[in-house]
Amino acid sequence: MGNREDLLAGARRCLEEKGYLRTTVRDIAAASNVSMAAIGYHFGSRDALLNLALSAAMDEWAAGSGRLAGEGDTAEERYADTWDRKIRDFGEMRWLWTASVEAFVHAQSSPELLAPLAENQRQARRMVAAQLRGVPVDAVAEEDVRALGSFHIALLSGVMVQALTDPGQAPTGRELAQGLRAMAELLES
Repeated sequence: MGNREDLLAGARRCLEEKGYLRTTVRDIAAASNVSMAAIGYHFGSRDALLNLALSAAMDEWAAGSGRLAGEGDTAEERYADTWDRKIRDFGEMRWLWTASVEAFVHAQSSPELLAPLAENQRQARRMVAAQLRGVPVDAVAEEDVRALGSFHIALLSGVMVQALTDPGQAPTGRELAQGLRAMAELLES
């Protein structure tokens, strides 16, 4: 690996061990065995490097366990199973979710950091809507991206915060499916 790849790998290790806000340039340089100056040369800043490392980790999660393809005989069972797996992920990959929340909070005072996070969220809405509809990402309707994708990402964020804050009281996949059904009934009345 070259310095750039070493720095990305070191930044990932730091995110896992220290989180977004507590990771320093010195930490990344030590974890990657690369000079601190190389961070500025390759990425411009610590924040830009950490955002890339965090984005790559989120993409890796989405490509694996982040998929919306639960198991079960009915759509409701598959949806509940998908959520049960996601909720387990929140506990098993606590570092990833905590780092993403820290990055979001930090980016509120940094427009250049907020822009890539906003773009990642736009892509996530599109990917989720496509998965839920069972169509390729480039074929998903914009209305589904805005409604279905946004709704699911909002639900994901809220459940993640609940699971990280009070894991024993976080909703189950079955409870989320029941809640969604109850909300649909309320909207129809």
